[in-house]
Amino acid sequence: MTGYPTLLSPLDLGFTTLRNRVVMGSMHTGLEDSPRDTGKLAEYFAERSRGGVGLIVTGGYAPNRTGWLKPFASKMTTRAEAARHREVTAAVHEGGGKIAMQLLHAGRYAYHPLSVSASSIKAPINPFRPRALSSRGVRALIDDFARSAELARQAGYDGVEIMGSEGYLINQFLAPRTNKRTDEWGGSPENRRRLAVEVVRRTRAAVGADFIIVYRLSMAELVPDGQTWDEIVTLGQEVEAAGATIINTGIGWHEARVPTIVTSVPRAAFTSITAAFRPHVSIPVVTSNRINMPQVAEEVLTRGDADLVSMARPFLADPDWVRKAAEDRADEINTCIACNQACLDHIFVNKKASCMVNPRAARETELVLLPARRAKRVAVVGAGPAGLSAAVTLGSRGHAVDLFEAASEIGGQFDIARRIPGKEEFAETIRYYTRQLALTGVKVHLGRRAGAEDLAEYDEVVLATGVRPRVPSIPGIDHPSVLSYVDVVRHGAPVGARVAIIGAGGIGVDVAEFLTHAPGPWAAEWGVGADGSLGVPAPVASPREVYLVQRKEGPIGNTLGKTTGWVHRAALKAKGVHRISGAAYVRIDDEGLHIEVGGEARVLAVDTVVVCAGQESSRELVEELAGAGRAPHVIGGADVAAELDAKRAIDQGTRLAARI
Repeated sequence: MTGYPTLLSPLDLGFTTLRNRVVMGSMHTGLEDSPRDTGKLAEYFAERSRGGVGLIVTGGYAPNRTGWLKPFASKMTTRAEAARHREVTAAVHEGGGKIAMQLLHAGRYAYHPLSVSASSIKAPINPFRPRALSSRGVRALIDDFARSAELARQAGYDGVEIMGSEGYLINQFLAPRTNKRTDEWGGSPENRRRLAVEVVRRTRAAVGADFIIVYRLSMAELVPDGQTWDEIVTLGQEVEAAGATIINTGIGWHEARVPTIVTSVPRAAFTSITAAFRPHVSIPVVTSNRINMPQVAEEVLTRGDADLVSMARPFLADPDWVRKAAEDRADEINTCIACNQACLDHIFVNKKASCMVNPRAARETELVLLPARRAKRVAVVGAGPAGLSAAVTLGSRGHAVDLFEAASEIGGQFDIARRIPGKEEFAETIRYYTRQLALTGVKVHLGRRAGAEDLAEYDEVVLATGVRPRVPSIPGIDHPSVLSYVDVVRHGAPVGARVAIIGAGGIGVDVAEFLTHAPGPWAAEWGVGADGSLGVPAPVASPREVYLVQRKEGPIGNTLGKTTGWVHRAALKAKGVHRISGAAYVRIDDEGLHIEVGGEARVLAVDTVVVCAGQESSRELVEELAGAGRAPHVIGGADVAAELDAKRAIDQGTRLAARI
């Protein structure tokens, strides 16, 4: 018997059956946008199908050109486009899964000048102002959705998902925020719902009764002037009556100022909203957002919050997620830690998505891990993200690997990150690597600082010795009040009530959050009501007064991730952190930190100064080995220490190990 009986039970939809309750939610990877990537997309989905997913939902395909996410992006409008997709659907069906194409019209989120919306209101996250669709244009749009669904069926898809949430076009018609119309498509709630209901009705008429129609319904707008709860429930009922097979949960708009999928959001934070909606309809309901491990998913389902769970990024992290759950190997799952660094952050800057903890995601045909032609003895020095990824990949390919780590535990910078409030998920990656080291037969030597003499007999040496904190040249840097971020976060050094942080990069921001954290309900901190309504944020006051100081001019946090940086900046503001840019560090003494800003001298009268002024590569062993006539492979922070970059480190380690 599996430990997840509800999660892994089939779901009978009448005309077809899903093999389990797991939906791989829609996520655009960029592979959708070019015909030449069709083979790559097919293999990407095929791996997840072979891994056991019940229903896969693709990234969004526009029903016409105005609905493109960007110029010449993915769309489903012609028979030729449909024909190309047979390679994708056949690959999924061969793996035993089912697949639905998401039909998404971007509306005012379209990043091109052809954009349209319910009304001509520019989105705060887009430079292009949409034109308002005419009534005739709305009717033509409904025809386009139905036609795209018909083409999806011809392409071999088992269904479509109609994207009605996240602030895209259909959602723009639903919300007073973006629909100022006075015709039959606006004004009253009934008129605002008309487009969504008609799209579902016409789609059902086009595809017949034995085709899955998922409607992605916005259950919590998290923006001012969104739909009311009663309007959302009524919409769900009307969508069901119009012919939807399944209703999927959508949470928040892309312009919302409430985080919904970053790592600081608690697991399954929004399933109670789906649970409140579920009794109002009789068709299966899917819940979503920050569900990343089987036990969480099982609890959500057995509690009755939903009939299915949707996860997108967890299947970037591990295509075998379902298979591992079914075989009671959850400890082997490469867990999505919701960092967004290689997925959403890539997509929003027009790069193809992948995954920080799994660089093979959406690169399955490029980064192929074959058994080694000749097993070698390989030493990996350093058990941070770069060294761990190299060691387990080498071990999985059949090499004999010894991993040396000077510290008493593995993890490197991840061991620091996991201690930051809101980044506890990073511990899952350490757990994953711990298990993989054992499974791949890597011999781990903890508390062992390897020297050149220890590495003389190995065929290959990989140096992943990481970084050490940079000590800036400031008078008084050796004052007793000065601590490094490692002292504070990893070793728990006492910190006073008034603190200055030198350096406002990613680590400085993390330390500021670490020092200002006070336990409290997450939803209240961001002003989210139990029904998903938007209220006034009520963060718990910081236990310390903190100054976050940087040398460079400009706003603090500009180098943080595109989809996560605003969350950190908002959190610091809510905690009252003083942010100072353009500062020259003068000295540190008993009075505190002396700085100069804009030619004006200031003294920050603090008890503690925490140094987060960057890092330096730990490369001494490179020189030692060079003296012994060895040329090691250098990866991770030991290679480049400018900014800590686990995405680059894990990718480097994996790709190097694939070549050796």
